[in-house]
Amino acid sequence: MKLSIITINYNTQKLLEDCLVSIKRYLDVKDYEVIVVDNASEAFSETSLKKIIPNIVVIRSKENLGFAKANNLAAKQAKGEYLWFLNSDTKLIKD
Repeated sequence: MKLSIITINYNTQKLLEDCLVSIKRYLDVKDYEVIVVDNASEAFSETSLKKIIPNIVVIRSKENLGFAKANNLAAKQAKGEYLWFLNSDTKLIKD
C-alpha cells in the first residue's frame, strides 16, 4: 500500500515545515510520498522542505489556485493507493 500525503501551502512555510517534521517523526507507514503544492506564496523555500523530506514532490504554482484546485492538481500526480489531504498547520503526535 502506498500513501500519498497532499498538503497545500500559501504563506505558511514555518507551519508546513513543522508539519513535515511531525510526519517524518510519527508516521507509522513505510511506503509514502509527500506532495506539496505552493499556491504562489510570497516567500517559499523548497530547499528547506527537502532537508526534512528529501524525496518530497513540490509543485509550484505561479498563481493562487485556491485550496480545491491545488489539491486536485496534486491528486493527479499522486502515486498512492490512498490520498491523505493534510492541512499545513497539522502536526502529528505520538499515538
